[in-house]
Amino acid sequence: MTTERRFAAFSRNASPPRTREVPEGGMCMSVFVVIAQRGDPSAILLGKINKKAQWDHLGALDAERAERHSRGWMLPSSHLILYESPQDGAQRIMREQLRIYDQKLEGPVTFAEAYGPMSHWDFEFVFHGTRDSVATNEAWTELKFVDITKLKMEEVVRAQADILTSIGKWKQN
Repeated sequence: MTTERRFAAFSRNASPPRTREVPEGGMCMSVFVVIAQRGDPSAILLGKINKKAQWDHLGALDAERAERHSRGWMLPSSHLILYESPQDGAQRIMREQLRIYDQKLEGPVTFAEAYGPMSHWDFEFVFHGTRDSVATNEAWTELKFVDITKLKMEEVVRAQADILTSIGKWKQN
């Protein structure tokens, strides 16, 4: 007997039956880099994106979303490039968004969630590390360690407060 179930194992040709489809609301696979300031675990590296930078290339943000998200704090992050591993995605973020080439990262810690009326799926890979300082670059209008105990949820864009909460770095007020 062959099952009629369609398992969420995406493959072109496999047995038992699998699917090529994605959820109606879409599916994203994203990488987040959480860098705490050495000696101060509540100081997390956050940035305000430069909407004039190439965020379509750096982090999969079209111009409209870059404009909207430029008003708040964001973790260094990106959707994965097709066939990119989470580890390679984290290293790409370190190079392209932060200009850091010598950072030791741990992880990933992974999360998955589905939400919304059309069931959008998010798969999140979170890497973390510590660092003393960071230099600014053209991708960000501000890039600095922010004391997240003093940060309000509405100051964080792209629902990334959820990422900080999920890894135990922040208790939302």
